[in-house]
Amino acid sequence: MQIRKAVITAAGRGVRQYPASDTVQKAMLPLVDRDGLTKPLIQIIAEEAFDSGIEEICIVVAPGDDAVYRRLFQAFSENLLSAFKGVDWAVEQARRLNELVKRLRFAVQPRPEGYGHAVWCAREFVAGEPFLLLLGDHLYISGEPDRRCARQLIDLAAAKNCTVMGVQATREHLISRYGTLSGRRVPDMPHVYEVEKIIEKPTPTLAETELLVPGLRAGYYLCFFGMHVLTPTIFDILDEHIRNNVRTDGEIQLTPAQHELAQREKTLALETKGTRYDIGVRYGALKAQIALALAGVDRELILSDLLELILQRQMRPEA
Repeated sequence: MQIRKAVITAAGRGVRQYPASDTVQKAMLPLVDRDGLTKPLIQIIAEEAFDSGIEEICIVVAPGDDAVYRRLFQAFSENLLSAFKGVDWAVEQARRLNELVKRLRFAVQPRPEGYGHAVWCAREFVAGEPFLLLLGDHLYISGEPDRRCARQLIDLAAAKNCTVMGVQATREHLISRYGTLSGRRVPDMPHVYEVEKIIEKPTPTLAETELLVPGLRAGYYLCFFGMHVLTPTIFDILDEHIRNNVRTDGEIQLTPAQHELAQREKTLALETKGTRYDIGVRYGALKAQIALALAGVDRELILSDLLELILQRQMRPEA
């Protein structure tokens, strides 16, 4: 199957990034990317998709934010060209912003009713096709120099003609943060599993009884990486959940729908070669920025600056 479309959920208000998110959408917070260009977070995520073969992206936003995004993208581009006339990096970033806007669509989530509901709001954009799903507050750095994390999922989904969920082996004390699944390894594919059960943010006790994966090292579980390739069947399931008001903690969640999807049709999980960075957690943006720098053209600069900072701290006399 061909995966041409991607959905990025970005309707959350970014409470954990207050007060910055009170001024600008969290997806517009700036970071220096691997190529040395300063970009809004959403652009870095979108380029993950474009570099993986995606042609068109839909961002799920809160009411009114679609106009804000368009206005900000246009303003950024115009300001770069006027403030840095003829400067190569500014011209390149303006070009990228303009290209992003051309390939961008929006879907509005009228009310904050959960992650599953946010994905459901993009159903008209998806229009019956398989699609790549990304989070609006996660960055990914691939362990393969020439293949993005999203590309890894897309390649497997296209080859096996099915849903593929990105996962990462995660230590037991962290699994309460993530959707976690069990499955059986696919023969001759050591990093691929056929999904059996998915539970959202389980306790270690529940995981030990329900989610052990044969062959995975002790104390580790397969947790969501933050990206998936989903078939349009997911919308049939979400339709049912919304119609029947199936909620978890008061919201329409995606993980129960993904569990049902795995019961209805072939669903694989791929141990993605790469690292996820959650901007929403404490120091998340700082860790993501350092990781981007270490993986990019400014590697030597950031290493020397970090070393200098540590040495200064160690040499400071005690008060």
